[in-house]
Amino acid sequence: MRVDLADSVRRFWDADAATYDRSPDHGAATPTERAAWSAALARLLPPAPARVLDAGAGTGFLSLGAARLGYQVTAVDLSPGMLARLRESAEREGLSIEAVEGGAEHPPPGQFDAVIERHLLWTLPDPAAALTAWRQAAPEGRLVLFEGLWGRVDPIERLRQQAREGWRRLRREPDHHHGHYDAELVAELPLATGAHPDEFIRLVEQSARAPSAYTGLTASWRAWAGAPRGASLATHPEVDP
Repeated sequence: MRVDLADSVRRFWDADAATYDRSPDHGAATPTERAAWSAALARLLPPAPARVLDAGAGTGFLSLGAARLGYQVTAVDLSPGMLARLRESAEREGLSIEAVEGGAEHPPPGQFDAVIERHLLWTLPDPAAALTAWRQAAPEGRLVLFEGLWGRVDPIERLRQQAREGWRRLRREPDHHHGHYDAELVAELPLATGAHPDEFIRLVEQSARAPSAYTGLTASWRAWAGAPRGASLATHPEVDP
């Protein structure tokens, strides 16, 4: 990532950190939803206490969920502001999470048993390079991507998105973010306007040089090709990053 691009992304998420967790879509709004997320992580990840890398961890939604299940979690994020929120939450719950400041496409040293991410690929200038780096960080492990269908890639979903946004405003719920990426930054990000699941499959196959398969929204894409222990590429019903 170029220095100016990295700085722009870092500044945006540092500014977003103060209010990010106020959006219901950025966390588990109910005990039922939290339990569903815990069940999904337990199903898709290798057994605890496996080493898990949370790429682009943000304020720690996935990191915290995995740590509660007994995983050894390393959270990497470009934004020190987001990581500060993660550390606060981990300390409040008495959870041990290693937080590392840095780009998600440059994982910290060490081999991991799994790599997880949630709505991250859209904000990377080279998603394929990031996937390749994660593959190297967990050469015998699993990949779990929580991604959604959003943006301009599906006209029907676009209408649904507009309806949800109207309902949010009617209920006076807070916006998902403090602002939006400027046009120059968006132009540098190939997935910034959305991506179809087929595109994610293609990128995973490109990083692994072998085929993957899509098995449904609540199931998983297997495998992160060639990994002896298999891999999972999962989507989540959220549609807005």
